[in-house]
Amino acid sequence: MTALIAFDLDDTLAPSKSPMPARMGAALAALLDVTPVCIISGGHLGQFRDQVLAHLDATDAQLSRLHLMPTCGTRYLRWSRGDWTEVYAHDLTDEERENAFAALEGEARRLGLWESQTWGEILEDRGSQITFSALGQHAPLDKKKAWDPSGEKKERLRDAVAALLPTLEVRSGGSTSVDVTRAGVDKAYGMERLAEQTGIPVTEMLFVGDRLDPGGNDYPVVRLGMPTRPVADWEETAAFVESFVEEARRERVRT
Repeated sequence: MTALIAFDLDDTLAPSKSPMPARMGAALAALLDVTPVCIISGGHLGQFRDQVLAHLDATDAQLSRLHLMPTCGTRYLRWSRGDWTEVYAHDLTDEERENAFAALEGEARRLGLWESQTWGEILEDRGSQITFSALGQHAPLDKKKAWDPSGEKKERLRDAVAALLPTLEVRSGGSTSVDVTRAGVDKAYGMERLAEQTGIPVTEMLFVGDRLDPGGNDYPVVRLGMPTRPVADWEETAAFVESFVEEARRERVRT
């Protein structure tokens, strides 16, 4: 039994840093009629608003079944009285932020990974997470895909920064990003916090993501023992959701 479905955001519900397509928005709204939904990402709340919420035509009843977990679940929000209300936020200290900024910029420059042509901020303070985006937060998708197709650049930077921040967690994020959080913070951390908040065991949830392979930023939920559904892109996600909703509706008719 699937009591809740959790989704990655970039390249699962929407193209990276891009708006959720209309088909996916319609499918997600329909899914909220049949099961609770969580969206979890390393991105900040603004990305959730721009990429998903602005393109989700949902009622108050549907939104009440939606759980938002920016920055890998170090922030958790629920819909209440017409707006999103923060249930908790586990932020970094000022010292942790300063150390992360210094290590990311210093090592990126040393390794020749500090690019001169960028689109938006390279370093971003997300409260509970510091994020390095090699080409900036708003880089075109084709540029991002071409920057590090093998992932080798990100891994070199991740390893170098991790050596300087032994008390923090440093991991590869999206296609051009490296994230710094408190130790132990990843999508498995977020799913465990969601289980605590909802009372739904992770074994009764389903995680849908595009990077469930070993080394991918969705892989921690596999280690957690959570049921998963790998997808290649938002179109495969939409097809899966549409099929799930249709089967759920048929089951309701049968019962």
